[in-house]
Amino acid sequence: MSGHQPRFATTPDPPYIAVIFSSQRAGDHEGYEAMSALMVKLSMAHDGCLGAESTRDSEGFGITVSYWTTEQAVADWKADSQHQIAQRLGRERWYEDYQIRIATVTRAYASF
Repeated sequence: MSGHQPRFATTPDPPYIAVIFSSQRAGDHEGYEAMSALMVKLSMAHDGCLGAESTRDSEGFGITVSYWTTEQAVADWKADSQHQIAQRLGRERWYEDYQIRIATVTRAYASF
């Protein structure tokens, strides 16, 4: 652990959509950090995005959960031209394997 406090996305009362992206990074990392930073910036500005939470371990396994107002907002983000470039590069270079799951959040609660 790096000692950083976790940063939780601020979400409204349910229902809303969660996109769960689990990935195993491949050996090629060139350009990944810059593209990842750009995708975070663009997705957070995209209509319907509520926020995201992400983590990656030392062996390259990561999970990012992004939260969206509607399934249409998710579909619009998936179709974004810059996001499509990142998706292609991810498949070709950066990810050994990945899975995407889309779920509706029906209940949420926290310790604070």
